[in-house]
Amino acid sequence: MDQLTQKELVRARYGGIAEAAGDASCCAPSASCCGPAADPNSKSREMGYSEAELAAVPEGANLGLGCGNPQAIAALKPGETVIDLGSGAGFDCFLAAGQVGETGHVIGVDMTHEMLKKARENAAKIDAHNVEFRLGELEHLPVADNTADVNLSNCVINLVPDKAQVFREAFRTLKPGGRLAISDVVNKAPLPAKLKDDPALLCGCIAGAATIEETETWLAKAGFIDIRVMPKAESRELISSWAPGTGIEDFVISAMVEGRKPAV
Repeated sequence: MDQLTQKELVRARYGGIAEAAGDASCCAPSASCCGPAADPNSKSREMGYSEAELAAVPEGANLGLGCGNPQAIAALKPGETVIDLGSGAGFDCFLAAGQVGETGHVIGVDMTHEMLKKARENAAKIDAHNVEFRLGELEHLPVADNTADVNLSNCVINLVPDKAQVFREAFRTLKPGGRLAISDVVNKAPLPAKLKDDPALLCGCIAGAATIEETETWLAKAGFIDIRVMPKAESRELISSWAPGTGIEDFVISAMVEGRKPAV
């Protein structure tokens, strides 16, 4: 599958999830993703979000689209600027906004018009002045050099064909000393052809996963230091629910990814 086709599949898939709004509940290809399904909050609890975090965002911001909680490793501080790579309906952006406060700023970037519309509507519900949402692809972020103290992302980079370019852009947009806090899936064993070539699994955060070694190499080549890719064994049960009966939990696992741009 060529990169353009892959992007259009992903764009159509997540545009449909945004339009379905409250019906969406996961980042995976099972039937429950785009129809009546489990409460997104229950999915987010499995990912490590607290009750306080779930209660802190406007209704409709949490679609349950993730595989972990990057907020847990971001260590956000008041006054910082944050970019969310693949911001969806704004869930992690609104949580970050609460941590950086009125003196801070959060920029959500998403390539899906429907998701941006939903995120902006959610921001209006709570009059979130320190959050903005921009249309753009992660390989070409609509953000100036040296803008952010922290770049967040939650189960999105696996969907992008050119992951090395995403990390180069993440590096470019970070201030010197800035840090990366990502939750994503990584490949722990080669996928069988029938899973690797399944478009639903590609759009569902599975078939596009890279290995830990590939991720570490791309980050290092982009210029990051203090790189850590930490698999989460406890994510096995969550991942198995994304495509029941396929055994995907034997091939991919959620991981937390950290890195830092060297200070000048």
